[in-house]
Amino acid sequence: MKLDQILGKDKITLSFEVFPPKTDANYDSVEKAAFGVAKLNPSYMSVTYGAGGSTRSNTVKIAGGIQNRYGVTTIAHLTCVGASRADIRNALGEMKAAGIENVLALRGDKPKDFEGDPFTDFHYASELVSEIKACGDFCVGGACYPEGHVDSVNKKEDILNLKKKVDAGCEFLTTQMFFDNNIFYNFLYRIREAGINVPVIPGIMPITRANQVVNAVKLSGCNVPERFKSIVDRFGGEPAAMQQAGIAYATDQIIDLIANGINNIHVYSMNKAEVAAGIQSNLSEIVKC
Repeated sequence: MKLDQILGKDKITLSFEVFPPKTDANYDSVEKAAFGVAKLNPSYMSVTYGAGGSTRSNTVKIAGGIQNRYGVTTIAHLTCVGASRADIRNALGEMKAAGIENVLALRGDKPKDFEGDPFTDFHYASELVSEIKACGDFCVGGACYPEGHVDSVNKKEDILNLKKKVDAGCEFLTTQMFFDNNIFYNFLYRIREAGINVPVIPGIMPITRANQVVNAVKLSGCNVPERFKSIVDRFGGEPAAMQQAGIAYATDQIIDLIANGINNIHVYSMNKAEVAAGIQSNLSEIVKC
């Protein structure tokens, strides 16, 4: 099923993101974890893509397996990094053969050990969106950044670039993680003013280990509210308590979003079925999957 048939309806949706193994050696364990999330029967699942396309075949295999075994709609990631036009068309062919109808088009970040220019045929996600739309009947989504992309000069420029992505054919957007809902509400107001009217899905990251905070800030530059810093300070040294507190904080964010009319929620569950299940349980009377 295409995501445009799932999103934008009156029904509240809850989706989860998983990642494929980096190598074939640990494929079985990662597949088991991803399938553990699929067993929760979310509205749909997103399967990420390794740096430089290093996990392309595993991305397709995991996404296809989720759909075939559990009947859960999937969206496969695809990035510009290190990809030629032929690479992208081959990847889309593999996705189509696996029954995958949804693609998240991303520019991607340059891998640490990548030599040369990683952006050859495709420099921007908007170019990738156009290529995907030209190559098949896919529902195409993109990423957006409520606090601004780290490479953008300012937020105004970032929104202008986002508009190009939507104009190229992007049918929905999923946000980078954020920990302050007011930042999301402000961002949503600004992009609507700019004429971006596709569904925007907030991406929520449950922080269940103290070191995830440092990594989150490093990767996305997102703001961490004092309230959440206090939670990490108090429970960061107690793994079980930190996981419970992180799930509770993420749940609180989601409830506030839904209460304010945001019906589609995406959770970066990081292959942790227990975290996804904890959030789903907390929302059992709010979100009917």
